[in-house]
Amino acid sequence: MFNKFMLEVGREGSVIRELNDFGRQRAKLLGKDSVFDFSIGDPSVPAPSKVQKTLVALAEYPDSVSIHGYTSAQGLGEAREAISRGIQKRFDFSMPPELIYLTCGASAALAISINALCESGDEFILCAPYFTEYPVYVKAAGGVPISVPFAQNFDIDLDSLEAAITPRTKAVIVNSPNNPSGKIYSEALLKKLSSLLMKKGEQLGLQIYIISDEPYRELAYDGATVPYIPAYYENTIVCYSYSKTLSLPGERIGYVAVSPKAHLCEELFYAIQGAGRALGYVCAPAIFQRIVAKCEDETPDLAAYAENRELMYDGLISAGFDCVPPEGAFYLFIKAPDGDSKGLSLRARELGLLIVPGDDFAAAGYCRVAYCVDKDRILRSLPLFKQLRESY
Repeated sequence: MFNKFMLEVGREGSVIRELNDFGRQRAKLLGKDSVFDFSIGDPSVPAPSKVQKTLVALAEYPDSVSIHGYTSAQGLGEAREAISRGIQKRFDFSMPPELIYLTCGASAALAISINALCESGDEFILCAPYFTEYPVYVKAAGGVPISVPFAQNFDIDLDSLEAAITPRTKAVIVNSPNNPSGKIYSEALLKKLSSLLMKKGEQLGLQIYIISDEPYRELAYDGATVPYIPAYYENTIVCYSYSKTLSLPGERIGYVAVSPKAHLCEELFYAIQGAGRALGYVCAPAIFQRIVAKCEDETPDLAAYAENRELMYDGLISAGFDCVPPEGAFYLFIKAPDGDSKGLSLRARELGLLIVPGDDFAAAGYCRVAYCVDKDRILRSLPLFKQLRESY
């Protein structure tokens, strides 16, 4: 009677959303101070002041019809031009506005890109650890997700990735800075990945694409830089979101950008537009397209996240947990003392600590801690993390 896959996905739900909902219910029953929610990547720093002022100005604009009206399917020209200028300025890379498509956040960008590329049975390689929804997007498009394990310190395991490439491989999904580990893939690693994909593509007669998922691109610490993948690999599609950069997660605004160096880039962009149309992802939220047009070059205040990162990492290490210091984003991965990440998450929940088991990130044995919360909450949670560790 119903689409079996969609029924299964809906019934199963997202472990991240379920934990977050549990926290909301617990807070209602026992008070906010009873919950230390590290489950969801909801930015804790306010949107830049220019964003706030622009939003107020748009809301008060006398011609409300034009402000709230439909845009073209691919988005406002001024927003796409602003994005193009920003990419040129930051990365010295020419990304034409004509190859940029505004979306409802990075999730829509990923779903559109995968659907644009995928023919039934095509394989998409996912580099663990990866965002929980990647396999959902691939399967919904009729593709096959292929998970490859991570190397030491959560780097891409290039040997395993090479072994996973087959004549059905269509794309590799790369996420750096990484959710859930906070890893930034180095320029040297990305160059090796690019060489590997070019070599395998030539051997198998394939065009293998990289889908670069970049919602955390500006969140890098200690002077780290995040390499821009289109500068290293021609067949790249960039999926971006302003959720974290401009602290606008609930407004759902982002984009897909097709590298002008990609094979048949214009046809690929038509496929992007076609997928957006077929999935109903046309005309991203108009008022936030206008904010992007005016605020694209704004950057987040990383000071709070950097301080939280240090506090959380030092506190967890002091408590006896094993974790790798994150280089970007606002997550870190802690190792379950007995290797059971679901068990660790359940024990933590009994103490009011909400942390996400890594199984759905293809990283069983780890739990994700989102430190994008206020500093006081981290400080008050650390004794509970110590108690959690001592329970082992």
